Amino acid sequence: MKQKILLFAAGSMVLAMAATLAAEFGTNPVRASCCVRAERSAGPLTDKSLYQLDSTWTNDNGLPVKLAALSGRPQLVCMFFAHCQYACPLLVHQMKQIEAALPENVRTNVGFVLVSFDTERDTPDALRQYRLQHELAADRWTLLRGSNDDVLELAALLGVKFKKDAQGQFMHSNVLTLLNSQGEIAFQETGLNPSTERMVEKLAERSLWPQELSRPQSARP
Repeated sequence: MKQKILLFAAGSMVLAMAATLAAEFGTNPVRASCCVRAERSAGPLTDKSLYQLDSTWTNDNGLPVKLAALSGRPQLVCMFFAHCQYACPLLVHQMKQIEAALPENVRTNVGFVLVSFDTERDTPDALRQYRLQHELAADRWTLLRGSNDDVLELAALLGVKFKKDAQGQFMHSNVLTLLNSQGEIAFQETGLNPSTERMVEKLAERSLWPQELSRPQSARP
């Protein structure tokens, strides 16, 4: 009974935070991210921005991607590998819970990024299959792979440690990183049970958002 009460209380907190976000952004849903991304301006990048990295990644469609292409909206980032059977599915599930807890008009303007450190097996096709398996929306979720050096560099900046064992599996840190619209680290959760409520609350902070999304839509001229 105590466990049920705690779960109910946690769910109520998420709903309350979601309602606050909906009120902050207005009741009219904004257009899909594919239609508004070009209108966003995150401003000049600072020396703290991960988007300053010159590395080129490959997405699950086999297309080259610069991290700077993610600018203009908050991004929730997780390093993982597709063959993981335990920790990574839990982290991805947690990201999907955060995604589901956001009001639709806010959810549209938040990105979710999975970056693989399995440079051998996580080909674009493997990442594409992972997207299908976990039903990750194409307009919000970005799946990336890169070279060993680029993966090591990004992992160091995110504070993620990983090591490949003899069976080809990875021991790794479990970290969810929230980037603001300029690619600066705004908040991190570690462990296999990160707080959905806290991440939803962080997404309500105006410092995460570019100027044109810093007011409720209903207040725009």
